[in-house]
Amino acid sequence: MWDQPYLETCCRAALHRLHLCGGAGRPAGLADDPCLIRLTGMGLCRRRPDGRFGITPEGVRRHAEEILSAKAPARTREWR
Repeated sequence: MWDQPYLETCCRAALHRLHLCGGAGRPAGLADDPCLIRLTGMGLCRRRPDGRFGITPEGVRRHAEEILSAKAPARTREWR
């Protein structure tokens, strides 16, 4: 049974960008701020003392489940 809140496409993308930033974190004031604030409320990221957003262990887990586990796109036919 699915018991986690749904992540909108924009929030999934923001979580992925946050994951890619690693320890550097994601600066505040960018277009994805509303999504990062929503992810903070869900416990998937946190606002650090330096003002940047950092991914939480729960965010890493959710990223692995929803984004990394997505099936790879089907291979296209190779031209000969």
